[in-house]
Amino acid sequence: MTRLHIPKTYKLFIGGKFPRSESGRTYRVTAAKGDFVANAAQSSRKDARDAVVAARSAVGGWSGATSYNRVQVLYRIAEMLEGRRAQFVDEIRQLEGASASAAASQVDRAIDLWVWYAGWADKYAQVLGSANPVAGPYFNLSVPEPTGVVAQIAPQESDSLLGLVAVVAPAIVSGNTVVVVSHESAPLPAISFAEVLATSDVPGGVVNILTGSPAELGPWRASPADGDALARTGAGAIAGIPLEAAAAETIKRVVRPSDDLDGSLQKIAAFTETKTVWHTKSLI
Repeated sequence: MTRLHIPKTYKLFIGGKFPRSESGRTYRVTAAKGDFVANAAQSSRKDARDAVVAARSAVGGWSGATSYNRVQVLYRIAEMLEGRRAQFVDEIRQLEGASASAAASQVDRAIDLWVWYAGWADKYAQVLGSANPVAGPYFNLSVPEPTGVVAQIAPQESDSLLGLVAVVAPAIVSGNTVVVVSHESAPLPAISFAEVLATSDVPGGVVNILTGSPAELGPWRASPADGDALARTGAGAIAGIPLEAAAAETIKRVVRPSDDLDGSLQKIAAFTETKTVWHTKSLI
């Protein structure tokens, strides 16, 4: 008997849950060879707004967690990525048309990159912060703090998993939360990554993943006042100046595109704000 194939319709990942797009729209995801693979949710402006609300509600808890706790949570994600390595390799081969070795290399790089950033969660503050020399009976300390809610677009040309990790990891290490638009034509690795997050210790709302068109969603991510930063890494197909102008209207921090998908302490610093405090020395 011939088995009936049941095509899957994937959902969004918002606030730790998997809702359908409020618009009810979907789009066809095809393999590199053109074969139909699945349906993915076509995110709307309302979905993006819901994701920001979820991200905002998670900022306090995530930024308030100890840095050591964030290390443990982020490292656990790497462990779970490793456990689903074969699945990610298959998805990348199918959607990107990559060879088995190239797909495996991308997954391994993504896992290693996640581990690298996880290791910085309890160290970046010591490197980026400082005790400033002053003349007087007090201390002057500069401390990096998270910016808040970061809107991101994953790289769209290739590296659907590695590109996603490269933009999400450096932002959440310091306690930020993110709303990220995945690779439009190859969204399955992002959705599978969402399933990893949903079964990990990451609080709901820390990472929110939207699928669909970056060109459609980008302008709505730049202009709302409820976000704190905009990362343009994967916005190559979207006019940069209008996006930055829209972000400037609400005084958002803008992180400009980078083709470098390797780990960098400066990428962590890009999503932090330096707070300088004065403290009187004890007379005892």
